[in-house]
Amino acid sequence: MTYHAPVKDMLFVLNHLAGLRQVAALPGFEEATPDTAQAVLEESATFAAEVLAPLNHPADREPSSWRDGVVTTAPGFKQAFAQYTEAGWQGMSHPVEYGGQGLPGLIGSPCSEMLNAANLSFALCPLLTNGAIEALLTAGSPELKKRFIGPMISGQWTGTMNLTEPQAGSDLAMIRTRAQPVGDGTYRLSGTKIFITYGDHDLTENILHLVLARLPDAPDGVKGISLFLVPKFLVNEDGSLGARNDVTCVSIEHKLGIKASPTATLQFGDAGGALGYLVGQENRGLDAMFIMMNAARYAVGVQGIAIADRAYQHALAYAAERVQSRPVDGSSRDAVTIIHHPDVRRMLGTMRALTEAGRALAYVTAGHADLAHASPDADERKRHLAIQEFLVPIVKGWCTEMSIDVASLGVQVHGGMGFIEETGAAQYYRDARILTIYEGTTAIQANDLIGRKTLRDGGAVAQGLLDAIRQTETELEARSEPAANLMLKPLRQARLALANVVDFVLANAASAPNAVFGSAVPYLLLAGTTLAGWQMARALLASLDHRDEDPEFHQAKIATAQTYALHKLTQAPGLAAVVLGSRDYAVQP
Repeated sequence: MTYHAPVKDMLFVLNHLAGLRQVAALPGFEEATPDTAQAVLEESATFAAEVLAPLNHPADREPSSWRDGVVTTAPGFKQAFAQYTEAGWQGMSHPVEYGGQGLPGLIGSPCSEMLNAANLSFALCPLLTNGAIEALLTAGSPELKKRFIGPMISGQWTGTMNLTEPQAGSDLAMIRTRAQPVGDGTYRLSGTKIFITYGDHDLTENILHLVLARLPDAPDGVKGISLFLVPKFLVNEDGSLGARNDVTCVSIEHKLGIKASPTATLQFGDAGGALGYLVGQENRGLDAMFIMMNAARYAVGVQGIAIADRAYQHALAYAAERVQSRPVDGSSRDAVTIIHHPDVRRMLGTMRALTEAGRALAYVTAGHADLAHASPDADERKRHLAIQEFLVPIVKGWCTEMSIDVASLGVQVHGGMGFIEETGAAQYYRDARILTIYEGTTAIQANDLIGRKTLRDGGAVAQGLLDAIRQTETELEARSEPAANLMLKPLRQARLALANVVDFVLANAASAPNAVFGSAVPYLLLAGTTLAGWQMARALLASLDHRDEDPEFHQAKIATAQTYALHKLTQAPGLAAVVLGSRDYAVQP
């Protein structure tokens, strides 16, 4: 089955929830009009459906391979990547001065979703390259920017992120890769990095590795880590490629999912040291790397939405064709397609509601990011940045956990056939499983949500969001439609549950840290459930106002919001009970 991007729903979110017109009013984003957004999204949808989606399942069966130090990507990937870069997709949201198109991230997010939904393994390469570009834009010297950013934006080169080592997973304080100053402004790196997405491939002529390493006199711990740019091939002053650098791909992993994405083990310095350039300040590498990591974490959240939508579309198509059993209401004496059975409709409705809720939450976050970047008012930039930073771990954690649930429901809709690889539903389930792990596990996102996002400002951003939800409740109360009334009570109960948990975290983090951080994931899931539900309530109100323009579309939006309220928002008080009760008992492993 192919993939059809939900362009209409994406545009609805951009225009009615995420503030596209507000973003388009920012300096530098004047061309990001609704008409431009629609044209870009429609073109992206065509590329995703016609070029990338047909490669997805075949690449799962015949993935990337490694032989004698050389990685060959899945059949069709090299040609598809050439088309992707020739069309300018890699540079869509990057600065015009480096060859990008300068469009806001709010328009880039739907295109990223389409890319990942069509072919998650393929999409990982542009994702990491975007992160490398952002890191250099923020922390790179003028010389590094001039030499290395343009070729990545054009798609001539790609970028990677090198953090993990065999002895150092998420604990970056244990990194051992070394960087020795040469004396001419360059460094020689030696060490081993594992789990490097697209660490080697045949898509482009060069790969730029951003590598965390330690200088000889660096202090212990994370305060002694620096960031270096290490090209696969050395780059001459005129931009041409020179000799092969001292970095080798010694293997790629055999994985549960995303099989066509080569996950490499890279060895630096076996022949004297890989030449690298310092990015940012010495011993401040994590500051620069976190720019890349935060961009990647948001992008992985979008991956969760993408794989959920692909699983939903696949299950919906199967349910509309699979004939089995007579309906329970006696409306037919013959067997009917399973989409007529109440429990199948429940599963499909839940899949759709979760996917649309995640999409709305992620795009709203992208809108705040654009406002934080480009607003002419410094206070407004600061306010939107705080909201964006609060939401990113929720988008990453909640949307990826959601994707596993949705993909699992997709297998269930297929019944026994869902367990068979040939039907395709199993691949989405396998692919989704990594999303809660890489770029920081759900627990890491949850700890970040508590430590850096809730405690650091005394709950100020959280309280501001709760106040905004309360305003939406007021708008629901003012409506006479039954759909608004159905949404109101679960949303209010979820908001009160989240408010109680925020108070609990603030009051108990210092005195009972194990209890608070031990229930961090339920806190994150509660925050995601509630904030995504808030977006569904806003969507419901927008569709009530515009239903005469397109009755079928808006009635479906209203019904989907009600499904979310009934099947998801009602779970919020239970998640809060887990957190609030965490001081009263110790979990037995």
